[in-house]
Amino acid sequence: MAFSACVRARLASSASAVVLLAAASPALAHDNSEMVNVSQPAAQEGERVRDVIIITAQRREQEIQDIPIAVTALSADDLRGMRIEGGSELLRAVPNVSFSKANFSMYNFSIRGIGTKAISASSDPAVAISFNNTPLIRNRLFEQEYLDVNRVEVLRGPQGTLYGRNATGGVVNMFPMLPTNEFEGEIGAEVGNYNTRRLTGMINVPITDTFAVRAAAASTQRDGFDYNSFNDTWVNDRDLWSARLSAQWEPTDRFSANIIWEHFQEDDRRARTGKQLCTRDPGPDMVGSTAVTDTFIRNRMSQGCLPGSLYDDAAYGVPNAASFPHVLIAGAFASIGRGADGMNTYLVDLGVDPYEGLEQSRNLREIATSYDPLFRAENDIVQLNMEFALTDRLRLYSQTAYAKDDYYSTQDYNRFVSNPIFNDTNVLDTPESRIPGGVYTDPQLGPSDRMVSADLSQSDNRQWYQEIRLQSEFDNGFNFSLGVNWLDFESEDNYYVFNNVFSAVAEYYYNTSTGTGIHPPGAVGGTVTCGDPVLPPHKECVWVDPSPLSELVGDGHNYFRSRNVVQIRSQAVFGEGYWDLSPDLRLTAGLRYTRDRKITTPYPSQLLLGAQMDGQPGPSSGGFVSRGYPALPDIRQSWGALTGRLVLDWTPDLGFTNDTLIYASFARGYKGGGTNPPRVDLNPGVIEYLPLAEDFEPEYVNAFEIGTKNILMDGRLSLNATGFFYDYTDYQVSQIVDRISLNENFDARMWGVELEALFRPNRNLQLHANIGYLNTRIANGEGSIDVMDRTQGDPEWTVLRPWAQVPSNCIAPTQHVETILNSSMTDTFKWFGLQALCAGSSRFGSFNPDFDTTIPMWNFFGFTWDPLTEAPNDGRGIMADLSGNSLPNAPEWTVSVGGAYTFFMEDWELTLRGDYYWQDASYARVYNTDFDRLRSWDNANVSVTLARPRDGLSFDVYVKNVFDSTPITDFFVNSDDTGLTTNVFTLDPRLIALRVTKQF
Repeated sequence: MAFSACVRARLASSASAVVLLAAASPALAHDNSEMVNVSQPAAQEGERVRDVIIITAQRREQEIQDIPIAVTALSADDLRGMRIEGGSELLRAVPNVSFSKANFSMYNFSIRGIGTKAISASSDPAVAISFNNTPLIRNRLFEQEYLDVNRVEVLRGPQGTLYGRNATGGVVNMFPMLPTNEFEGEIGAEVGNYNTRRLTGMINVPITDTFAVRAAAASTQRDGFDYNSFNDTWVNDRDLWSARLSAQWEPTDRFSANIIWEHFQEDDRRARTGKQLCTRDPGPDMVGSTAVTDTFIRNRMSQGCLPGSLYDDAAYGVPNAASFPHVLIAGAFASIGRGADGMNTYLVDLGVDPYEGLEQSRNLREIATSYDPLFRAENDIVQLNMEFALTDRLRLYSQTAYAKDDYYSTQDYNRFVSNPIFNDTNVLDTPESRIPGGVYTDPQLGPSDRMVSADLSQSDNRQWYQEIRLQSEFDNGFNFSLGVNWLDFESEDNYYVFNNVFSAVAEYYYNTSTGTGIHPPGAVGGTVTCGDPVLPPHKECVWVDPSPLSELVGDGHNYFRSRNVVQIRSQAVFGEGYWDLSPDLRLTAGLRYTRDRKITTPYPSQLLLGAQMDGQPGPSSGGFVSRGYPALPDIRQSWGALTGRLVLDWTPDLGFTNDTLIYASFARGYKGGGTNPPRVDLNPGVIEYLPLAEDFEPEYVNAFEIGTKNILMDGRLSLNATGFFYDYTDYQVSQIVDRISLNENFDARMWGVELEALFRPNRNLQLHANIGYLNTRIANGEGSIDVMDRTQGDPEWTVLRPWAQVPSNCIAPTQHVETILNSSMTDTFKWFGLQALCAGSSRFGSFNPDFDTTIPMWNFFGFTWDPLTEAPNDGRGIMADLSGNSLPNAPEWTVSVGGAYTFFMEDWELTLRGDYYWQDASYARVYNTDFDRLRSWDNANVSVTLARPRDGLSFDVYVKNVFDSTPITDFFVNSDDTGLTTNVFTLDPRLIALRVTKQF
């Protein structure tokens, strides 16, 4: 692995700080009510007293060093010491883990290269996120901060036997603190930079000898991290709070029950994504041996952005918006009246680039937008757990849970501001003035003289879960765990893209919902109402939703809407047996059968689509309906999968260790498939539409693992090592195609090693480290079309933009492109001819009623061409060979080191701590190009804690992200018709805070 000089210096300084100052609790030893600390006998002053860490990774209480699974457990003290405030920061404590936000409302928590790269309302997480053993399909792992936590367990590798949902990557399981029979409480307050204000509190009250309640709450407020230079505001702030109430009842030794309610809520201006980057594409100046001299034609051959490295200065450009189809329509067809010269004037000037001459700040924390983000999330979980002792040796467990999650996030779609573009209707020789002073008022986005675009991600989810499990506690060398579970999940996800040019085109080219100001091509004046039976035959209705964004009706065709309604029903029966073959040899065998059923109701998008009246001839947008989003027939899918694991573990007496576990395992993992979101509902009689896969396949993995866990030096050193090999079938990965997240499947294999160490030579000093190495390779013969490079460098093919309603770019033979460019036709006719080379674009009823749509356009240029039979993949592009490429978000190396040194004074303890994390370079996409490459990045945290244990008082000063790093941790690419811009994600900036905590 190649460290830069800067990273080497940081690692050296951090390691020095760790050794000299040291740190507190690592990822291997903890204090927890269920992770009971058992002191070794006869420990002398200054010796290491080893914690016996009890966890439930196998659904029974066991010491972590006795479990033949690669698992990391973090107590509340660990999380506090390492300043891990939420699930997104767990990567700093677990080897071979990466995390980043993803597009829409998703995130990607990846273990050993396996994460959730499939973006679909019907996709399952590869790493299961569980709350007290309840799997949550939708959750707030990214946003929510940990509150009154007992422990967090991170299990690496497929978990196909015991846990409530099959997980091919692993499980993150958070266990809350439950009521105890002692009165206790805690209150904490924190202040810091960015005007941070954080409050936490907990109280535990035993009501009777058998009944106790516990309440906890936390609130965080913080000013924004990112500067909006256009509005002179700070955005990406935090305003969130959590609360949890729980009750525990143990009326007898044979029965106990607890109920938990947890609520999370956020309402602020958090940015869902980071800055948007683009290496501007001016369009080709040469095609083959032909010079492209006309600026309009060059712009129409531009894809908006080029696939340049995101670390070059050129990446801070803006897209060539003259290539956008909606800008073209507004300048070529949307007449707003006639000027004094008697000529038609259009919404914008033909060929205008709204972003011409603009450049962005090189600061990833600075954006420019007239539209500040809004972020709202609300999540509730209610869980009832019951335990019955049927006999002294058999226990029955029941877990019932309900979860509800609502999400709303809107922000600027581009995060840079355009030039003024709208033409002024006041200067026109017409009686109306709908765009006075060149200011157009969009019903959702309000008034502006610039092109304004925003998106909205919205979801409403609910889930029921029930599990019943029977577990034995025999002492005859055999035990088992048997169970069944049911999961019922319903979701509606809506994703919108608003653009005031969309609305203006809908109002001025098509019909209007207000019934005024309709100007069809070649005519001025005229007033009709959407759906009017006397509608002129050359007009059609495109409904403009008049409702504001805050009260959106959602039935308009003046914006893009992707509506996804999904139901998931899952049932499973599972079991695991444990045989002590000898005093030091154990066999574990488990099986699980899962039956998944998914019902998806597709609602095709309808951007700028309408329906002609009574089938009258004339221009058509290619739609079927004028208003609303009718559903297509339900898509029903089901899978049945048999998974499980087989483990052999050995506890030899090696002499040079105090305790050793050696194990080998095989596990079979499965994750269900799903459906791709619905695309545009186009009329094939007007616009031919290339087919794409309607669904994607489930994932399967065969995982082989060997490992050893060791206690050495009389408990002073814990040293664990793991090696693994995965054979993966149909890994799910998505990219944006035709305005949707198209999910594809790829076979792959991966292998790696993991080392975890904890060294505590005396009671003052503690050091810990973990190192992960990961090698991932996509299987030979796998391929995919790269939307950023559709020709794959083949000069025989040229990228073109299709007709306006077809969302994705295409490729066409360079010789045909040259023929059109060298013809004697007008530039406008050349433009029509170039578009016609794309499949789906040879018919133009939409904006050209004078053309005979039965005659292919290329006939006018003297050649024949059928893209559906003569072009690779129907003209969508040439497949990129993915053979041997790395999986996305799978860095080869991850390194975490940390330490603490505690000075024990008479009544006080002073602890100095430092932690350092480094992640190797990786790729954001499967294509592994320079554009995809993510540079290595690091993160350092230090803290000083002064505590008076006898009074339960502590003072903490900490610095997170000491070097104020702003790495690009991941990205996603937008659609072709919005220029293939790139949305990047990064870390929070340097945070400095003082915290005071009082326990009682």
